Amino acid sequence: MDSIHAFFLGVVQGLTEFLPISSSGHLLAFHEITNAGIFDSLRFDAALHVGTLVAIIVYFWRDVVEIVQGFFRSLRSWQVKTDAKQKQAWTVIVGSIPAGIAGMLGEKWIEDNTRNLWLVVITLVIGAVAFWLAEVWSRRQQQHAEVSYATAWVVGLAQVLALIPGISRSGATIVAGLGRKLDRVAAARFAFLVSIPVVTGAGALKLTDIIRGNPSSAEVFNVVLGVVTSAVVGYIAIRFLLKFVQRHSLSAFAWYRMIAAGALVVYLLVR
Repeated sequence: MDSIHAFFLGVVQGLTEFLPISSSGHLLAFHEITNAGIFDSLRFDAALHVGTLVAIIVYFWRDVVEIVQGFFRSLRSWQVKTDAKQKQAWTVIVGSIPAGIAGMLGEKWIEDNTRNLWLVVITLVIGAVAFWLAEVWSRRQQQHAEVSYATAWVVGLAQVLALIPGISRSGATIVAGLGRKLDRVAAARFAFLVSIPVVTGAGALKLTDIIRGNPSSAEVFNVVLGVVTSAVVGYIAIRFLLKFVQRHSLSAFAWYRMIAAGALVVYLLVR
C-alpha cells in the first residue's frame, strides 16, 4: 500500500502546492485519515517539494534563466533601475529572505507545534476570509504588474505564514500581492517565482536527510514515485491557476477551504 499512498500524496502535493488551498494542511490530513505507512511523513512530504520545484522551473524556464542572468549581470554591473532582469532577480531574492530565515531558525519548533488538524481547520478558515477581503480590496484599487522591492518584502513575509499547515504558500503570497495592488496574474506569477529558492533549500535538505537514513529500495521507489507524480500534477496545476485567475476571483478557493474545514471538523468530532 505504500506505493499507492506515495502516488496519491504526489497528486495531493502537486495540486495543493499551487492551488491556494494548502499542501501541508492536505498532506497532514491525508496522513492522519489514511494512516499511510510512509516511512517518515515529514521528510517524505518535504521531498515531494522537489517535484513541485521541477514543475515551477519547467513552466517558468525562461523566467528562471532571465533571473539567473540578471543576478550575475548585477554582480558585474549594478543597474537594477534600468535593467528589468536585474530587478526581477533581486525582487525574488528579497522576497525569499524572510521565509529562508524563518525556516532555518524555526523549522523544528514549527514541526513540533503546528501538526494539528484543529489548527488546520482554523487556518483554512482564516485563509478563506483573507481571500474574500483581498478580492474586495483589489477591486477598489488601480492594479498593476510591477513588483517593487517593498512588494517583494511583503510577499516574502507572507511566505513565512505558509510554514503553518493550512495557510498555503501560494494563497498567502497571492493575497499579499493583491494587497500591494498587483493584478491577480502578476501576483500569482511572482508567488510562484519567489517560492523557488525556499523550496529548493528545503527540498534539498530533506532529500539529504532521507539519503543519510539509508532508505530501502522500496522507500527510494516511493520517494521517486511521489516526486515524479507531484511534478506532473504540479505543472498542470500551475497552468490551470494562471489561466483561472485571468478571469476569476479567488472566491472559489475560499469556498473550497470553508468546505474542507467543515469536513475536517466532522472527521475530528466523530473519529
